[in-house]
Amino acid sequence: MIELPDGAVEAMLAEDPGGPVVMLNLLRFRPDGGREIYQQYVDAVGAVSARYGVEVVYLGEGGRALAAEDGQAWDTVLLVRYPSREHFAAMVRDPDYRAIEHLRVGGLLEAVLQPTTPIVDRAIA
Repeated sequence: MIELPDGAVEAMLAEDPGGPVVMLNLLRFRPDGGREIYQQYVDAVGAVSARYGVEVVYLGEGGRALAAEDGQAWDTVLLVRYPSREHFAAMVRDPDYRAIEHLRVGGLLEAVLQPTTPIVDRAIA
């Protein structure tokens, strides 16, 4: 799935524990120029995302998966920090964002977009 399904943003907001959110983006590009189309999205989204305090925490090329089911290797891994889930929701609802969202959709064959909540003061299980 590439586009946000109806109700996804509202469900994310309903589960809001407060504080910042880091979105995990796993991206698989279309083989017919998808990476280039997605780069157009990246070039255009900067002006919009700056209004919402967005910060790219990590961007990396996916390598061969060491432990995964078939088809779970990703072209790119991206971690993006938003000051809050409300900031993310406001950005994806912004008319300027909506005007360029087709570039994201057009460049991707498959994607995962998952909000994460920082773990503080506890060991990783």
